Amino acid sequence: MFTGIIQGTAKVLKIERKKAFQQHTIEMPESLLTEIQLGASIAHNGCCLTVTKIDGNQVSFDLMQETLRITNLGQLKEGALINIERAARFGDEIGGHVMSGHILCMAEVSEIIASENNCKIWFELPKQQEKYLFYKGYIGIDGISLTIGEVDNNRFSINLIPETLNRTNIGSRQLGDKINIEIDPQTQAIVETVERVLQQKVN
Repeated sequence: MFTGIIQGTAKVLKIERKKAFQQHTIEMPESLLTEIQLGASIAHNGCCLTVTKIDGNQVSFDLMQETLRITNLGQLKEGALINIERAARFGDEIGGHVMSGHILCMAEVSEIIASENNCKIWFELPKQQEKYLFYKGYIGIDGISLTIGEVDNNRFSINLIPETLNRTNIGSRQLGDKINIEIDPQTQAIVETVERVLQQKVN
């Protein structure tokens, strides 16, 4: 379980690509190395991955074909910065919203409106996923817990304060970039339950 409160960014040091498989090694911030163990869950741009190797502050992870297909981790290049969050522990403060680390799809950055003290970014979801978009609903953007500002069919916007821009990699995103999306689990459960009930009534 994760909270969507990004603890820092990490640089991708090395990527080893094989058929339908990838391993990457990141430079973990010193503040996040405490008690890290093999098998630990760490979210990369919101996607839950498992620690497979530790060498000082260099930590490695394996990515399978489905992860590479459905997330932006398969598009990473060496030197890229990714958002990092270690798994929440019992008793931790939930400052964002409960997140699973399971990415639903990717969205494309379609518009960036920057001003002196904040930034609004518009994203475009695949058409079939627009049913999960609600004004003021929670959403995970590359692992960041955010609130939807506006909805226009399959497009939605979020508003970013300077702290979010400084703490995460979202301030470096450009038009056309692909962003990992996790829908709030409660929203997803409600929408899919209503769909199922309505379908049963039709049948």
